Amino acid sequence: MAEPLDTILPLTSLTEDETLLRDTVRQFAQQEIAPHVRAMDEAQHLDEGILRQLFELGLMAIEAPPELGGGGASFFSAVLAVEEISRVDPAVAVIVDVQNTLAINALLRWATPEQQRLWLPRLAQQTVCAYALSEAGSGSDAFSLTTQARADGDAFVLNGRKLWISNAQEADLFLVFATINPEAGYRGITAFMVERGTAGFTVGHKEDKMGIRASSTCELLFDDCRIPASNVVGESGKGYKIAIETLNEGRIGIAAQMLGLAEGAWSLAVKYSKERKQFGKPIAEFQAVQFALAEMATQIEAARNLVYNAARMKGAGIPFVKEAAIAKLFASRVAEQVASQSVEIYGGYGFVRDYPMEKFYRDAKIGSIYEGTSNMQLATIGKLILQ
Repeated sequence: MAEPLDTILPLTSLTEDETLLRDTVRQFAQQEIAPHVRAMDEAQHLDEGILRQLFELGLMAIEAPPELGGGGASFFSAVLAVEEISRVDPAVAVIVDVQNTLAINALLRWATPEQQRLWLPRLAQQTVCAYALSEAGSGSDAFSLTTQARADGDAFVLNGRKLWISNAQEADLFLVFATINPEAGYRGITAFMVERGTAGFTVGHKEDKMGIRASSTCELLFDDCRIPASNVVGESGKGYKIAIETLNEGRIGIAAQMLGLAEGAWSLAVKYSKERKQFGKPIAEFQAVQFALAEMATQIEAARNLVYNAARMKGAGIPFVKEAAIAKLFASRVAEQVASQSVEIYGGYGFVRDYPMEKFYRDAKIGSIYEGTSNMQLATIGKLILQ
């Protein structure tokens, strides 16, 4: 596989530790994930051995402190891991992305020390945590959610239904957003940690998706599900703040996923163009193919700079919301464009499942939808540039 365009600039240069992480994850993805990609896609199931190895490599709690079992690394390191896995299989990258940029980020910022000691070691060692915000009537309008949490002594009783919850099939912990006061609007939203197996809580229907099929997406059902008050994450009524700020960070992870997807598709297109012969010579020698590869390379380089810039800003404590939205918007567009053009370079072979390109094409579409649609990113960017 051709290497991505690792231009050495101040923005995109990596530290020694970051380079080691990138190279380790790249090797793991190529050697351990790649042989299972097609089978996982067809089975719509993440290989349990791969999930176990993700924990063993320390990729499921990259930012968590070492004393709680984590890697003690940076947000940027988590972004690098998502990018590298996505070069081989964006579906596997979802479980690493959600665990790190949403679940663990939320716990590091808003959980009490006692809660962190309870949950973070589990997330580092063997437990997947899903992030449950979306509902049938609340997608982009996330705060119109209707799942309710009624106070009852030293507990809350949850009732409602969540949809489109990534990693729900594999998860044993769920960060669930519900309202304790529907009349208060977004000020009633509260975050709860819910354990799989809790009475009244069921992981329901698993969606049959177009792309990222090895990544599970399920509904969650709450029917008088009783949760201890000690499982409230952050303050009651402040769940909207947790949701907004974690999604702002999570968008950089999705941008990294789309960047990695584009890199993977482009690398395969380059390799194939050197092997495929027409009219007596490799198609790479035709100017039209060279121009297509050059256009893709330019888009990927621009996307990488946007993604890395947003991640570095977040890590440095600099306001990054606009940059995160720009990175996600642009990287998702690049992923679709590069995947589509790569299918064309493969020709008829790009349209069949015997080759990996059609899967990259199917996987690319989700980038413009989840963790904020492209229209929502445009709205965010427009609002912030006019302030």
